[in-house]
Amino acid sequence: MTVPFDAAPQHKQSDPEDVLKEVGSTWHWALGFALATLIPGILVLVWPDETLHILAVIIGLQLLVAGVFRFVSAFSHSSDGGGRLAGVLVSMLAFLAGVLVLRHPMQTIGALSLVLGVFWLLSGVLTAYTAIADRDLLHRGLLFGLGVLGTVAGIVVLCFPVDSAVALTRLLGLWLVLLGVFEVVMAFALRSATRHMKPD
Repeated sequence: MTVPFDAAPQHKQSDPEDVLKEVGSTWHWALGFALATLIPGILVLVWPDETLHILAVIIGLQLLVAGVFRFVSAFSHSSDGGGRLAGVLVSMLAFLAGVLVLRHPMQTIGALSLVLGVFWLLSGVLTAYTAIADRDLLHRGLLFGLGVLGTVAGIVVLCFPVDSAVALTRLLGLWLVLLGVFEVVMAFALRSATRHMKPD
């Protein structure tokens, strides 16, 4: 007896979009992103006397890692609110900024400040937009606050140029730590909200 083709067992394959959405919406992923921001900030503050080359490498790697986290997290947003597109744009900006920084690690202080300042400013604005546009987010207020903080960081770095590597190191390290701490708070807020949504 032959088994009809339609009756053969079907193995459903996971859709890549669904996988990214599941991973990007977890608080563990948000915490990983927070640590990817916080740890470089701490490293920069602990070694403020390192050369501009070392600072550029740390910042460049942080931007590339942030791009990966941002790209995956973008799929946790609803597709009709514009949040996903904004998240993908932020990830692309992070990749671009990271490549620019790592391509010429011996660049001037002004160039490094410009790249990072523009990235923080644009990503902050897009993050705030995501919080406003995507009404399904569990932590819109915190995300909006993170967007505002990133925007302020970009404005400060762009409008108050520094003339020494040590001063730039301390400024960038301070903002990375502040952003990282805020992202840790967001991760645990997401964890709390997720637990409350689970059925008893």
